[in-house]
Amino acid sequence: MRLSSLRRERTPATRRARRATALTAGAAMLAVAMAPADGAADAPTEHQAEDVCVASVPETDRLAAGPTDICVTVFRPAGASKDAKVPMVLHSHGWSGSRTSTISSDFRAYLDAGFGITSIDQRGHGESGGKAHVEDPAFEGEDVIRVIDHVASLDWVKQNGKDDPVLGAIGGSYGGGYQFVGAFTEIMKTGRTRLDALVPEITWFSLNESLAPQEVVRTTWVAALYAAGLDQHTSAVHAGFAEGSATGNWPATMDEFFRDNGPAFHVAEGRQLDIPVLFGQGTSDNLFPLDQALKNFDQALTDKARRESLLVAYNGGHALPNVLPPGRSSGSDACSASLAGEDVTDFDDLARQFLAEHLQGAPREITGRGQYHLTTADGSACVTVDTVDPTESFAAGTFTTPTTAGAPQAIELAEGPMTVAGTPSLDATVTALGLDSRAFFALSVGTSPADARVVQNNVLPHRERSLNLGSRRTIELPSITVEIPEGQSLFLTVSPVSDMFAGHGSRTPGGLLLQDAVVRVPVVR
Repeated sequence: MRLSSLRRERTPATRRARRATALTAGAAMLAVAMAPADGAADAPTEHQAEDVCVASVPETDRLAAGPTDICVTVFRPAGASKDAKVPMVLHSHGWSGSRTSTISSDFRAYLDAGFGITSIDQRGHGESGGKAHVEDPAFEGEDVIRVIDHVASLDWVKQNGKDDPVLGAIGGSYGGGYQFVGAFTEIMKTGRTRLDALVPEITWFSLNESLAPQEVVRTTWVAALYAAGLDQHTSAVHAGFAEGSATGNWPATMDEFFRDNGPAFHVAEGRQLDIPVLFGQGTSDNLFPLDQALKNFDQALTDKARRESLLVAYNGGHALPNVLPPGRSSGSDACSASLAGEDVTDFDDLARQFLAEHLQGAPREITGRGQYHLTTADGSACVTVDTVDPTESFAAGTFTTPTTAGAPQAIELAEGPMTVAGTPSLDATVTALGLDSRAFFALSVGTSPADARVVQNNVLPHRERSLNLGSRRTIELPSITVEIPEGQSLFLTVSPVSDMFAGHGSRTPGGLLLQDAVVRVPVVR
């Protein structure tokens, strides 16, 4: 995958959003300039776009320079006026990207449906000032609040009350992170958010968990993201990347830098969202894996909000191939089209329907609220479940793995047919024969250990920091959805190395001994 693709969300929506547009920003600005000033007559007959920069909090090391400009493009649908108000949808880009400033095909679909759109250059990106603090409440959180304040000042935007616009949000990856930081920062400051519904895709619960699970760095992704955002980083990130590269460990400075920058922090502080959320997540995403969306769905919402929300998992996202250990995945979405009417054919359509129901009062056609809807690894089916917890246990016996080099091994757990959907785990008595020992674990499917392939290209590390002469451990395994046909089996794959964590295996030679291992699996049928 080309490095430049990091600048885009990995969804069909984004690819379409980059296509040629029907109306240039210059023509839209001209239309704005020629429109009447007020009254019913000010309703535009064409969709319009206007570029605006709003003042937000200064950079901490540049206080004397004054506020930081956050630049946006506001799209006004034809017919919207102070006498015919419409809801607004916020949008933002992926890491190292920039806002959409012309009317793309996706934006046109929202505008034609009677939504306004505000597309945001996040701090340190595009035309906005400052440096990226990676969705820090003190910076990007305040930026989103300033953008909402601007939206609230537009007389053609529908209001719930004074300074409270009817407001939704869309975007993937970094464009999902801004949705959470905006909503949670408002809750932190005022006890409530002015956002009425969110649609975050392929984004995170915890950046520390995602970038360095067990403080073992996802080298491939961290290096690529760092390189893609050289101009956006603060000095703290530059220093942390250098330290991590030299030591092979996740620096304490990075753990602190990212601690506040996601729902996990707010959940730990007792905050939850009390608004409906449509989560889209890539099961084969090996930067922000499916477990990140599951944790958001399970922990970041109130019970009331969860009953109005749903999670859709498809094969895609930030999906790099797994070579060592070998993996397998596809690009597909078997769920979105099954959850609403005949006009919904993909996740983009589902997102518009979701926002229409919650912001415009459209008829409730979406089904499966409060549930998980998970596309199988081969893309052939959508599995809908009420829980993703393990339901059955399979003995894996006793086995050893070297920790610095060697071939992956696959341990057979059960024969098909069966369907697995959710988050498995491994319980074992672990003995570590070296210092800072690490190995990588996943579930795989095949006809034999020789051809077993990691499901949806995800592995997770286990780390023993010191000598360990035998302690019972629970090891989280990647969340998956897979149908195992008759003639194939489910395996536990264990590997001393992983290309997703290249250079961040064990620090010293040695091995791990796992005794009385039991794999707990969410078998649904």
